[in-house]
Amino acid sequence: MTGTALEIVMPGKVEPDGLQIRTRPLPTPAAGNVLLRMEATGISFAEQQMRRGRYYDQPSFPFVPGYDVVGTAVAAGPGVDATMIGRRYAAVTKIGAWASHVQVDAADLVPVPDGLDAAEVETLVVNGITAWQMLHRMAKVRRGGTIVVLGANGGVGTTLVQLARHAGITVIGTASERHHETVRKLGATPVDYRDPGMYHRIRQLAPNGVDAVFDHVGGTGLRQSWQLLRRGGTLVSYGTAATKDGEGNARIPVLKSYFRLMLWNYLPNGRNAHFYDFWAGRRHAAAFRTRLRDDLTEVLRLLADGTLAPQIAARLPLSDAAAAMTLAESRTVTGKVVLVPDAG
Repeated sequence: MTGTALEIVMPGKVEPDGLQIRTRPLPTPAAGNVLLRMEATGISFAEQQMRRGRYYDQPSFPFVPGYDVVGTAVAAGPGVDATMIGRRYAAVTKIGAWASHVQVDAADLVPVPDGLDAAEVETLVVNGITAWQMLHRMAKVRRGGTIVVLGANGGVGTTLVQLARHAGITVIGTASERHHETVRKLGATPVDYRDPGMYHRIRQLAPNGVDAVFDHVGGTGLRQSWQLLRRGGTLVSYGTAATKDGEGNARIPVLKSYFRLMLWNYLPNGRNAHFYDFWAGRRHAAAFRTRLRDDLTEVLRLLADGTLAPQIAARLPLSDAAAAMTLAESRTVTGKVVLVPDAG
């Protein structure tokens, strides 16, 4: 193929306005790969950490960020079924998706049902897989249970709330007061995360303890999340937002949380603690891909039948990635900020 691709480069530890825009020749897909024309990508907490150099296991600067993508296959490399061209797919890339064209291993592509809006699908790729796996594969909360979702207005949080309500689970969700009405509409009882008595308020709502807590904050509050659990309950930690502005080695907060959770598992109180790692099991590629494909397919089915309402905070063109990042980090939005192709 001829032509150029537009991409956003993260050159180093920069503020959002330090992101760079560049063009390069369209890549020719390598063997086993497909070239997607991006229809939607987005900004997750991962990219927010990457620009600070604080995402666990991120590549060396400079690089093109972008954790997931939805797009149409426009070219296929050797060994790829040519009938894939012209079809829409979603993929989790970890990096590289902030581009007009993205090269992806064909084995990592998940078909997107016809008729779905690309930006709506984008809100549920990495967020949907994460929420589904934490709720149904890790915590295994049953119908009639009660859970706490910290950050219930975020990309993962809004998806978790909806999946839990669909499964007949009661949800208590933390968010700033400005987002309480949205959290209520999604089916959760909101609690103000800025309230110093937040955990006390949650205990009032669930005096017998809860079946699971989903905590993306980490830090010193992790112990309080653990103490909310009833016997048999599960704490799922999936981030360290409390240390997002810290200095030093980005791996240390993650490792501290991981080992703390492992130690808590040995306490004789029947409670469980897990650290969710999206990429766990990646070494067993076939099983990992099957699990990811199955889970995303189920999430997209729920989107198609109207069970899940996608939470799009904003749609901005790819070249406005700096403004999109600023908005995503403003803590004023519900859901996910989505990047779409530039016009023309």
